[in-house]
Amino acid sequence: MPDVLFESDLPNRTYRGKVRDTYDLGDRMLIVATDRISAADVVLPTAIPRKGEILSRLSAWWFERVRGVVPTHFIALITADNADLVPMKLDERYYGRTMLVRKAKRFDAECIVRGYITGTGWKEYLRSGTVCGIQLPEGLRESERLPEAIFTPSTKAEAGHDENITFAQFEELVGEEAASAIRVRSLATYGYAQQVATERGIILADTKFEFGLWNEEVILIDEVLTPDSSRFWPLAGYRAGGPQPSFDKQPVRDWLAASGWTDGMPPPEIPADVVSATTERYLEAYRLLTGEELPT
Repeated sequence: MPDVLFESDLPNRTYRGKVRDTYDLGDRMLIVATDRISAADVVLPTAIPRKGEILSRLSAWWFERVRGVVPTHFIALITADNADLVPMKLDERYYGRTMLVRKAKRFDAECIVRGYITGTGWKEYLRSGTVCGIQLPEGLRESERLPEAIFTPSTKAEAGHDENITFAQFEELVGEEAASAIRVRSLATYGYAQQVATERGIILADTKFEFGLWNEEVILIDEVLTPDSSRFWPLAGYRAGGPQPSFDKQPVRDWLAASGWTDGMPPPEIPADVVSATTERYLEAYRLLTGEELPT
């Protein structure tokens, strides 16, 4: 099994997330994507080989492409060729999984765009016919494409689960002007990415963005359009009316469900075959979207 990075160990770490660690460089930051994986908002003790590299390289690939749609915090993906951009010594464990970005003030909300009715949106629709207060047509089937993409924000919980909120609540959270800019830019970015993905045989069912304020401008931050933040389905074989196969950590979710583990119990180690299947899901998403193999 390839080496994995479960914990990063650079100086001046300011934040440790479920997957990413952030380091302060003054007016810039380093974001290191580790190989940690979470399920049910719990970080599991087993790392997924190459996961962090896939997330960072795929984010960088998208950031380069969406720059004509939305301003972003992205500066560079750090490799052996440009490691001198970083004012600290990096070893090869960090190459390909580390992004140099502009430091923005994050808006504390998840900015979700849904083009298909699935996940928590489907559950809410079954109860009320709405998603985040948006009335949807009657008679939709699970995983069906919506008449148009919808912006459905949620809270960003440091612990526990995020909660869907209405746009009015979102305005109260981030301010009216920022809320309007974020909605417009989220929908535009999703629309562009959906077109790119479809050309490559992938459905972008929904995705989660994060935004921040930099130089008085609302910009796209964090990671973007990866299997950790997006629901990618294979276009071939798509049929509305039930769940769809996806390029993400579903093998881990399925194994956890079958193992009898429940929230509140100590997180278990993941078996090797499930780890391998999960790595392959992420690699396949990378290959299909970029048309390239992950560098060795």
